[in-house]
Amino acid sequence: MSRTEYYDDPSAPVPNSLVVAASAAVVDEEGRLLLQRRVDNGLWAMPGGAMEMTESLPEAAVREVREETGYEVEVTGLVGTYTDARHVIAYSDGEVRRQFNVCFRARVVGGELAVSDESHEVGWFAAGEVDGLPMHHTQRLRVGHALRGDTPHAG
Repeated sequence: MSRTEYYDDPSAPVPNSLVVAASAAVVDEEGRLLLQRRVDNGLWAMPGGAMEMTESLPEAAVREVREETGYEVEVTGLVGTYTDARHVIAYSDGEVRRQFNVCFRARVVGGELAVSDESHEVGWFAAGEVDGLPMHHTQRLRVGHALRGDTPHAG
């Protein structure tokens, strides 16, 4: 299934679902950020996805990192909350979502790097390497907050 992200675009389709999601800014000892190149849109992003009914948001972040990158992580803090109504995500199955994302800080505690059916590539990137990666505007904002170590962002 493919997806198209819109931001502040008057031609964006009207959302028909509201999804609570979690993502994780996993940073290693060298200050590099873990990113994946998504299968559904070909863009680079932090691991993340929708929260399931049986889990908390931090549990969702941990699960998504494991599923998408092979790493076991523990949540260590908060990057921010991202609730901008101008961000709309349209999927090829007809779902058009508004997504509320809580982005957590996390560190690796086990596992090993692996590509999943949701990612073409997974890797560690220094701050200077991130600028050249194809990435949606809203993801780049979160990555910037994560790499700068800002106080938690609310928006």
